[in-house]
Amino acid sequence: MNKLLVGIIAIVALAIGLFLFQKLSQKPLPEYALYYQQPRIIKPFKLTDHHGEIFSNKNIQGKWSWVFFGYTSCPDVCPTTLQELNFIYDDLQKISDKTQILLVSVDPKRDSQQKLAEYIGYFNKAFIALRAGHEVLYPFARNLGLMYAIVDNKQATDTENKNESYLVDHSASMVLINPQGKIAAIFKPEIAVGKIPSIDGEKLLSDFAKIVALY
Repeated sequence: MNKLLVGIIAIVALAIGLFLFQKLSQKPLPEYALYYQQPRIIKPFKLTDHHGEIFSNKNIQGKWSWVFFGYTSCPDVCPTTLQELNFIYDDLQKISDKTQILLVSVDPKRDSQQKLAEYIGYFNKAFIALRAGHEVLYPFARNLGLMYAIVDNKQATDTENKNESYLVDHSASMVLINPQGKIAAIFKPEIAVGKIPSIDGEKLLSDFAKIVALY
């Protein structure tokens, strides 16, 4: 009887030990981002960076890439987001020194290579600005789960102003691509009445650390 009792206790203790081990060894999941446990494939693409060099799928291999859609004439969301990314950039690098920030222009008509170079350099010289025609941008945006649309300026008084003065509606979300070149997560901005949609840097860093640990 004593042997049976000892055996039962041993089995129970082993089960508890295994349960505790599994709980302790489980890594926490991201709390704020839309995290893909099965990363999404990115179709072949070809953009041009602000140095005039081709930027394609091979340029996201081996790195954690943060992709944000915007344009140099953007009045609020773009500069706010880039400023926040610059502010936390060193912390992103501490989590993984293979991290790159990518701004994809949704306004190729006005955003020339030179203009993009000046704009992105203002925020951080390590950041990369990318451009392409809409025939490339539209499918690339859909693939990443983002969107954008040109908004006509109906208040413009002449054709020239209409051609040069317009806004572009675009997603304020950021896409995180893993070192395999696949979509790992999407970070959506916090939206509040009367405030510019923005990404919370502290929450982004917290989830990024968890995603890297899970990779």
